[in-house]
Amino acid sequence: MSRSDVNIGLSEIVCHFEELEDPRSTINRLHPLPSVLTISLMGVLAGADGPTGISKWAVAKKHLLLQALDLPHGIPSRDVIRRVLSAVKVGAFQSCFVCWLNSLRDAAREKAGISAEEKTHMAIDGKTMKRSHNRAKGLGPMHMVSAWLSEFGLTMAQVATEEKSNEITAIPELMRLIDLKGAIITIDAMGTQVAIAEQIVEGKGDFIMALKANQDGLFQQVMNCVDEHISDDFARIPSQRLEDDTKKGHGRMDSRTYIQFEVPNTFTGTSRWKGLKTIGVVVYQSVVKGEEKINIRYFISSLPLGIEQFSKAVRKHWGIETTCHWSLDVTYGEDGLRTRQRTIAENLAWLRRFTLSLLKQHPGKDSLAMKRRICGWNDDFLMQVLGIKAI
Repeated sequence: MSRSDVNIGLSEIVCHFEELEDPRSTINRLHPLPSVLTISLMGVLAGADGPTGISKWAVAKKHLLLQALDLPHGIPSRDVIRRVLSAVKVGAFQSCFVCWLNSLRDAAREKAGISAEEKTHMAIDGKTMKRSHNRAKGLGPMHMVSAWLSEFGLTMAQVATEEKSNEITAIPELMRLIDLKGAIITIDAMGTQVAIAEQIVEGKGDFIMALKANQDGLFQQVMNCVDEHISDDFARIPSQRLEDDTKKGHGRMDSRTYIQFEVPNTFTGTSRWKGLKTIGVVVYQSVVKGEEKINIRYFISSLPLGIEQFSKAVRKHWGIETTCHWSLDVTYGEDGLRTRQRTIAENLAWLRRFTLSLLKQHPGKDSLAMKRRICGWNDDFLMQVLGIKAI
């Protein structure tokens, strides 16, 4: 890739940050904010964990950066990078990526042959950054709530909270940052709230919410209904059923049964749940060394009957755990990071999630961890992952 190609390509990235308000004092402001943020993004993609790593990577790549970016006073120091990432407003910084994420989503849709009218799945779930606590200031580990577009491996937004229990207030804030139209939103039981369901439906999305005892009245009605109808396989009410393939291995056998039925008109209080149409049941059965275990999970949904769609969405929900969160820990070592200042911790967390999305869009067959290493070794590969192609 020629130097002019790199210059043009990086200028397209820099432009995402040009409207962002610079929080620094004008005194001794030597390094343009868009250049510092572009270096931070590239450094995290190339393997850096924080300001020190970003700075060392930038010094090693100064031959590339000094020619491609506006850096009249050279490579910014570690302290400059730290001050910028500690001062930039989290929400404003994240909003710089909206157009970029939308273009990645549209490109992934086209590549997968998914039309704009087809529904996509979005999982909303939280992850605790275990070592981000700051006992000196009485702060526990920071909890990040993210929206994961599972078909395409894209984190569309994130919101930080101090505790997992705050997900109830974080989820509405998160959903205001993203386009809900045409998405099937799956949420664990903590987020099963009347106001959240209403927000999704008003945003022209659909919901599948796990149902537990935190919604005691509805939960009890659903359990009673299932107990009443399971003996005749729900023959008396409109319903659908799907048996998942049985999986065997290492002395274990697992199977899942999905059942979906329309909300009975005998249920009370359902008018509170805007758009509620169906109830879902998933029966997990496992046999380990001859011992059988059965676990039943219940869901409420705004989707009409369609067992294939329901079962796929429930299975995909775990992708945010097994793909996104697992990758953040294995590829980025997020659980071991000790960044304690809240703003920089959240901004770095967003850079990890965004660069993970970029890595997942790259078609190469190497692991995510290997792709990240190669970004640090090979400038051309780094540009490919950033979406910069030779002209």
